[in-house]
Amino acid sequence: MTQFYDTYTNRLDKKGRVSVPAPFRAALERMNAGDLILSPNHKRPCIDARPDLVFRQIASALDTLDVFSDDHDDLAATLFARSTSAMPDGEGRIMLPERLIAHAGLSDLVSFVGMGNSFQLWRPDAGDEFVADARTRSLERRLTVPRGRAGGPA
Repeated sequence: MTQFYDTYTNRLDKKGRVSVPAPFRAALERMNAGDLILSPNHKRPCIDARPDLVFRQIASALDTLDVFSDDHDDLAATLFARSTSAMPDGEGRIMLPERLIAHAGLSDLVSFVGMGNSFQLWRPDAGDEFVADARTRSLERRLTVPRGRAGGPA
């Protein structure tokens, strides 16, 4: 699967539009991704951006819960109620709803942080701090990437 790498910073215009970085648009194209699903991150002040297929894979985990349970309702509301779809226009821009701009504390600049099969939109200073802190936590806990399964990458 195509991945989103690196960090890019672009301008947010007064109408709430921001250009998706060209490498990310190319990755979306390789994935044959239609819409992006934008959601407020539930732990941090940023916006999660996932190709529709990736979002649907995550949401399909709800099928393991009793449809009438509080857990199902809570997770469904968390996933769907504040998410929105966006498709880059002809110039590669997406429109960010005001509620997501406010959640991430965005103003004139937006950092796009690659996260593998998704990416996040951050206020540049907060995104830099998150990446640095994540690296520090990974080193302190001596985290490593698990070995691949038999026949997969090691």
